[in-house]
Amino acid sequence: MTAIETVTLEVEDTAAAEAFYAAAFDLGADGWLRVRPAKDPSSGFRGYALSLVVAQPGTVDSFVETALAAGATAIKAPEKSLWGYGAVLRDPWGAIWKIATSKKKDTGPVTRAVDSVNIGIGVADVAATKQFYIDRGLTVAKSFGRKYVEFEAPGKTVSLSLYSRKFAAKTSFVDQEGSGSHRVVLSGDAGTFTDPDGFEWEAA
Repeated sequence: MTAIETVTLEVEDTAAAEAFYAAAFDLGADGWLRVRPAKDPSSGFRGYALSLVVAQPGTVDSFVETALAAGATAIKAPEKSLWGYGAVLRDPWGAIWKIATSKKKDTGPVTRAVDSVNIGIGVADVAATKQFYIDRGLTVAKSFGRKYVEFEAPGKTVSLSLYSRKFAAKTSFVDQEGSGSHRVVLSGDAGTFTDPDGFEWEAA
């Protein structure tokens, strides 16, 4: 099954970024996240958000606290919602991070464990992009018409979700306007290509 093995974020200062991601989210160089120097300009919403799904609200709060201390800014402070509890942050290089759980109360000691990772991208045509990825070996896990698609992530790999760009921005609590580079590259066994909305993939 086709999988996303790594996500590479393009940043202005790789050393500072590595230090931030380690301090904020306990993400080291041997995990799924990579950084490399940014080459092209980017402004506004970059069309995606990274989600760390955790077990309970205390874990959300723990990651938010360390991320803010490391230099992130809060787009949406942690709070309960119909679906659970979560927060939205922007890192110092402009990437949007969602920290969330489906639980509304802690049921045990707070840990720093991440249950799953997702990258949700905003696209012009959800149905067409869904087929584009199916043709490249990804397997659909959930699909709600032209509104939302989630692909399977075998093992502990990063899952991919598709939204309309407008909805991706809305759920990130930012304006949908943006231009230039997405400043993110996905790597896996699907090969090297650029999808219809300009998101780049490289062979792992």
